[in-house]
Parts: sequence; C-alpha cells; structure tokens
Amino acid sequence: MISSQASLLMSTPTNYLKRTIHRWCGWMLMAAALACCSQASAVQNDRPAEQPHIIILYADDLGYGDVACYNPDRGRIPTPHIDRLAAQGMRFTDAHSSSGVCSPSRYTLLTGRYHWRTRLQRGIVGQWEQPLIAADRVTVASLLQQHGYRTACIGKWHLGWEWPIADGKLPLFKGGSKTEDQTATQEQQAAWRETFSQPISGGPITRGFDSYFGTDVPNWPPFCFIQQDRTLGIPSEFLPARLLEKNLASVPGPAVADWKLEPILPALAERAVATIAEVAANIRNQTDARPLMLYMPLTSPHTPLAVNAAWRGKSGLNTYADLVMETDAVVGKVLEALDDHGLSDNTLVLFSSDNGCAPYIDVAGLEAQGHYPSGPLRGYKSDVWEGGHRVPLIARWPGHIQPGSVCPQLVHQADVMATAAEIVGARLPENVGEDSFSFLPLLLGSQQATREHAVSQSIQGLLSVRHQQWKLIFGPGSGGWTAGSDDLPAQLYDLAADLPESNNLYSSRADKVAELTQLMDRLVAQGRSTPGTPQSNDQPVDWKKFMAAAR
Repeated sequence: MISSQASLLMSTPTNYLKRTIHRWCGWMLMAAALACCSQASAVQNDRPAEQPHIIILYADDLGYGDVACYNPDRGRIPTPHIDRLAAQGMRFTDAHSSSGVCSPSRYTLLTGRYHWRTRLQRGIVGQWEQPLIAADRVTVASLLQQHGYRTACIGKWHLGWEWPIADGKLPLFKGGSKTEDQTATQEQQAAWRETFSQPISGGPITRGFDSYFGTDVPNWPPFCFIQQDRTLGIPSEFLPARLLEKNLASVPGPAVADWKLEPILPALAERAVATIAEVAANIRNQTDARPLMLYMPLTSPHTPLAVNAAWRGKSGLNTYADLVMETDAVVGKVLEALDDHGLSDNTLVLFSSDNGCAPYIDVAGLEAQGHYPSGPLRGYKSDVWEGGHRVPLIARWPGHIQPGSVCPQLVHQADVMATAAEIVGARLPENVGEDSFSFLPLLLGSQQATREHAVSQSIQGLLSVRHQQWKLIFGPGSGGWTAGSDDLPAQLYDLAADLPESNNLYSSRADKVAELTQLMDRLVAQGRSTPGTPQSNDQPVDWKKFMAAAR
C-alpha cells in the first residue's frame, strides 16, 4: 500500500486523477462513470484542483462511548452536532490515539511519528517543561504551510514551551496549598512579571502554525490565554483555592487577575468562528486565497469541569456529561460557521479525541445511570486496554466521503500526516511521518486496509501492538489507573472475537505471541513502521521491561 501511496504523492494532479479512477472505480471514461454510477459510488474519488480547507477538531478525554452514534445502546449523553457530522461523513470504528493520555497523542497526531520514539516514553509533558516536538521536525501544520495553507492552532497545546524562567527562579512559580488561598510575594510577582513580559518560544508558531490562541493546559498555570508567543496579561496572583477543587484546576500557580475557568471554551469557539469568517472574507475579497488548516485541540471535556450556566444540569447525569454536551455545542458552532460562510463543501473536517474518558469524573456514577463512557471497551483514560486509546474518529468531506458511511479498518492518529500529504500531492521525506499511513483511500471508499499494525501505550509506558485483529500487550494489567491483572507476563487478545479483552490467549497462542513480539522488535529497531530507510529513535526504547518485571 505504501508504494502506491508514495507514487500518488509524487504524481501530478492529472496522473493522480487517472490513477484514482482506475484504482477505485475502474472507470474507462469519467463521463461514462458519472452517468452510470450507483448510489454506493456516488462520491467523487478525485482530488479537486482547489485544495480543501482542513479542520481538525480534537476533543480532550472524550470516551469512545461518550459520542451517541458510537454508543446507541449504552450511551445517555446527547451529542447531536457530532452525530450530524458522522451522518454527513464517515465514522471509523477502529481508530486509535498513540497513548492513553494527552500530550503523547498530540505529538503523534501532529508529527506522524510515535511519541515513544522521543524522550516521552511514559507520562505526559510536565509543567514548565521544554518542547517535545523538535524544532526541525516537520508537522502536519508546517507541511501544509509549505503547500500554501494558512495554519492556525486554537486551544490546548500541552507540548512544552521554552519558558523564559531565569535560572534558579522556578520555585517561585510553584504554589503550595490547594485548599487555602495564597498571596503572591513581591519576589514571586517580580519573577512572574519578568518572565511573562517576554516572548515564549518553542510553541505552536515555531512548529508550523501561523497563529495560536489558547491556554497551554487549562488546569495548570499559567492561568491566562496565550496569543502567538505572549500571555494576554501578566499573571500577578495565585489562582483562588475555590478553583482548585471539585475537578476544576489541579495545580496552584500564577494567574492573571480575576481569571475564570468557564469562559475558556466559549473563547476558543469564538476565535475559531472568527478565523473561519476571516478566511472566507479573504477568499471572497481576493486578498488571501490560501486555504485554511485549523487544528483545534479543545480543552474539554477534560478538567476543569467548568460548565457554563446554559449547560449545567442539562444532561441529567453529572457535570462531566454536561461538559460533553457543551463540547458538542462548540463543534456545532464551528460547523455552523463553515456553513454560514460557504466553506463546508470544500472542507475536510476530522473529529477525534486524544484518549479515553478519565475515570475520576465519576465513571461509576455514570455507569450506574446507564451511560458507559467506554462503550463496549475495557478500561479508560491512561490504560493500554482499548478504552484508553480506541477513540471516535469522524471525517466529513462533501462530494468525496460517502455520507453515513462506517469504516471498520484499523487507522491511527499518526496517519493524519500522510493523509494530508496525499491530499495536497506532497511526497514525505524519509525522516518525516515515519509511522504515518495515508487513509485517504478509505475516505474515498476503498475497502482495503491502509495499515495492518499499530502501536499504543499506557500512561506508565506499557506498550501494545496490533496486527490485524490480534493485540499483544507487553505486560500484565492496564498499565494505567484501572485495576485488573492476572498471573501471566503479557496479554494476547483476538479483538475480532473478544473486543472487551476478557480472554487472555497468551498461554495458548505462542505462535501469535512470537509473531507480534518480532513485529514490535522490528518497529522499534527500524525507527519507523512505514517502508523506507531506517531512522533513529531519539532515545533507546525498553519496550520489554513490563514483561521482565512480571516474570
């Protein structure tokens, strides 16, 4: 598959069209095909001369079963706007993030490279930490920027910055009590003023985005918006203790005066709508014809569970469910803006989530009321089980993706890079998107798998590898926050027969264990999972450590 992909990426638009016609439709003549195509093949399978706008809506901690169309039997949260997106496009049922937690998955989506090839082989990017994406690493944004796109990031970054904190001053940025209000000392205020008066390098506008607006991590300091590479306002006080309880913010630290959590999500929606309106006006007025690539990593339904008044109690379940509904409404605002400004017909919209639902939002209480955030899957956020990283993935592209279609093929968020490249006719260099397989053929109606294997990881670093329906987890347990294990050193599941991962076949299928172990060994050693010249991992990858510890 990759050889044909590489061929397509090198093709001219004319050759691309010819190859697409022969590959997927078998048409001898375009006119004849358009005259006699069946309903199943009514979608155009050619890349238009005009490059599409690309919108990536990336929810935070939204479980596979939190979207109603993914969980009709065991879901109780209405998500009409996301469901409408699925009805107008394609819903993937076997899509995966790179990790059961957030910043690793963000790295992989933006770079097309597994995060565990970097320094981040467990956990997340920490507070005040350096950038995870190397300065010379090509991202989806920089790729599209090079092909004439205006690129914007609006939302949660959580991939590190080069914070200009003076040597020895970091302790002044750390808060103490989470239960009592703290008063910033003059020394702290002076250090904050010195730092936040400067540009903050290493962020989105240095990684391929023309513009950025958002909060780095909404439940961590600094509690303020960041625009481009500067804070909007200078943090001068500690966040009040009342905003550090009940699944609101989680870490005390510097905040701008009178910072509130509820306005964050509406501000992101407002900025996204304004960006879409501006792009449409530029195109209409012929002042800037560039198509838009908008990456919108939402801050929700992750904590802070700060729900605006119009949505409080709306679900009848709990605050998290209310925030899922508010998140769905934000998706609706973005889709409405595309409609209002006449951009929907030439826009590829991708919607997904960085990992599964967090169990600490009272999953037990939700399940007692009949809502199962992981649907039929085992585990939740943080876990290497399916509930940790099998996520919703919906794509809409009118005239190209068949409305109401469902794709059961294995795909991974790493694949966004190669898919975007194929759409714009770009050829990826050997050291770009090393783990990215284009799923454009699937979007255009192909039934053939575009990848046969995929890797995902838990918060503790426990890795799993998929090959077709088989999944091998290289250690016992969830590797995350969900309890449950057995006495075996690893776990093998046939997901085609056992999606809930309830029957560990490790002892009875030594052949499959050996096959998948060899596959993982090769994926690590070659520094890539796509065909091509072997690449180097940033650091050694000790992927068997959990098995060794269990023996």
